[in-house]
Amino acid sequence: MLPNDTVILAHEGAVARLTLNRPAALNTLDFAMVDALVAACDALARDGSIKVVVLAGAGKHFMAGGDIRTFHEAVHRPPAERHAIFEGLVDRIHYAIETFHRLDVPVIARVQGAVAGFGLSMVCACDLAIAADDAYFAAAYRQIGLSPDGGMSWSLPRLVGARRAAEILLLSERFGAADALAMGLVNRVVPVAELDAAIDKAVASIVAGPRGALKRTKRLLRQSSGSTLPEQLRAEAADFAACSSTDEFVEGVGAFVEKRLARFGG
Repeated sequence: MLPNDTVILAHEGAVARLTLNRPAALNTLDFAMVDALVAACDALARDGSIKVVVLAGAGKHFMAGGDIRTFHEAVHRPPAERHAIFEGLVDRIHYAIETFHRLDVPVIARVQGAVAGFGLSMVCACDLAIAADDAYFAAAYRQIGLSPDGGMSWSLPRLVGARRAAEILLLSERFGAADALAMGLVNRVVPVAELDAAIDKAVASIVAGPRGALKRTKRLLRQSSGSTLPEQLRAEAADFAACSSTDEFVEGVGAFVEKRLARFGG
């Protein structure tokens, strides 16, 4: 059970669906959602039954960042007190970002409507992102005198390059789904009416895939930015060899030779 209904965690077989659930507020992040998101991520981290996670926003928007009304409640507190409140808030919500990175299953962002602030950070933290053509993006931090959180200063340059990341964060201009696709922020853009079908297709592919191999692939991708080439080559060799000793490898090779679809247990 989550502490409140600002986040919904539902399971459909091997698929976990994590939904930000404040649609009337564009799914903006308040203190209650922080508690619920941390609890949901803790549940995901302990769940060995899932093969893929879908992260979505309820209603017409993904997430428009932090709830400014929540921030405003602290404006009149002394600076030292504000410092402590928001340092604690950000440290706590960063658990969600770390969880998306550490999970050994792919996390797919279902992106629609407004994506700003921490919402953009969460999209960057996912392994795949499929966007509707009505999606629009903005860093939005500078508008309220803040620097980024949610790992955006780490993940955004790795996705779009250093110059483009600086432009997004320093100028904070709004851009659309086509631009997000062109710069590599999202994997695909589809019409709004086709978004769920596109998500379901990606989910089905992952669920039907070789779980062990995909787990190792995600880990290799995640660790590569902090590894030297020799280190990464050794890691690839170790994981390749480990995969070759599994039943998934036997099934995959057998299916190829027999000219049939592999059955990995999905």
